[in-house]
Amino acid sequence: MRNLSTLKGNPNNYAAIRLIVCTLSLSLLGLLMLYSASSYSAHLTYGDAFYFVKKQAIALFIGVVCMFALANFKIEKLIKLRYPILIVSFVLLIIIFIPAVGVENYGAKRWINLGFMTMQPSEVAKFGYVIFCAAYISKKGTHTFKNMLPVLLIGAAICVLLMLEPNMSITICVGAVMLMLLFAGGAKAKHFATLFVPTAALIPVMIIMEPYRLQRIMAFIDPWAAPKAEGYQLIQSYYALGSGGFFGVGLFNSRQKYLFLPFAESDFIFSIIGEELGFIGCVAVILVFLYMIYLGYSIASKANSRYAAILAFGITSIIAVQSVLNIAVVSGAVPPTGLPLPFLSYGGSSLVCFTSAIGILLSICRHNCDTLVIKNHSM
Repeated sequence: MRNLSTLKGNPNNYAAIRLIVCTLSLSLLGLLMLYSASSYSAHLTYGDAFYFVKKQAIALFIGVVCMFALANFKIEKLIKLRYPILIVSFVLLIIIFIPAVGVENYGAKRWINLGFMTMQPSEVAKFGYVIFCAAYISKKGTHTFKNMLPVLLIGAAICVLLMLEPNMSITICVGAVMLMLLFAGGAKAKHFATLFVPTAALIPVMIIMEPYRLQRIMAFIDPWAAPKAEGYQLIQSYYALGSGGFFGVGLFNSRQKYLFLPFAESDFIFSIIGEELGFIGCVAVILVFLYMIYLGYSIASKANSRYAAILAFGITSIIAVQSVLNIAVVSGAVPPTGLPLPFLSYGGSSLVCFTSAIGILLSICRHNCDTLVIKNHSM
């Protein structure tokens, strides 16, 4: 904590403090809304209305400890750890497919059974990918297609493993962040144009490979065509958001949480926020996310090294892409896909990884401040 205290009095200190406030505000709101969204189903299934909240609170505690530990960690050390972190990410993604290790839910193998808990390797992999890319791009750049290849190939390998789970939502997230990192590294418009053709050709192939994806797209186009099947979840989300009105039905007063809205505690927790806290609550949450994203990109723009800048850019981009996609899904702006809302949705792996990533942003911010202090003393 001593190093964090040095932020006090520095021009950039407010970015770190406000980033912590945003993170804790969203996470604590997440616990509150998680209790509201899951208490009924948790009581029916486990006999404990606080079952999910307790697990999430433990994850939040671990995440906050990691956040402050990483805030005092020199990010330059991450450059040396980029290969071990990337290798661990791939190993975790691969061992999911070992029958005794991988846990299958709803037809997808996305979790590893650790005995005392389960973890989702995709959450680790997307940040491990950013850590590797930041180190590579800061040294090589992506001005030529040759230099782009390692970023593309490793990103593609991660996406293939994610698709095999299958996990289309995180695949889209990793793919979007990959393109953003290439842009940050200096890739030109002609490079993106070259990538567009094979990507566009792959989309229909991926849809055909898994029939449920086509069903989800059809449900997105007209959910009322199958109101008790593929369109059910989106319709229930509409009911939740619509019944909330401007001010909401009141905290803990959701009706959709009574097993009407599937995954109300995780992928669709924003719908419960809209129902209970209304349009005002939704706008407040979106504004906090926007401010957090602004702070992240601001830290990246003021970073004292190219590596730190790209690392902060990549981490912030993950938060931006995932939060935008989740809110777009629950509001019916894009086809339904299972993607947690950062800091708010139930999921220990997600919460620990995102709060830890905030710790890296705090470390970059702290080093920015330290550099500024040294410059001021030398003047």
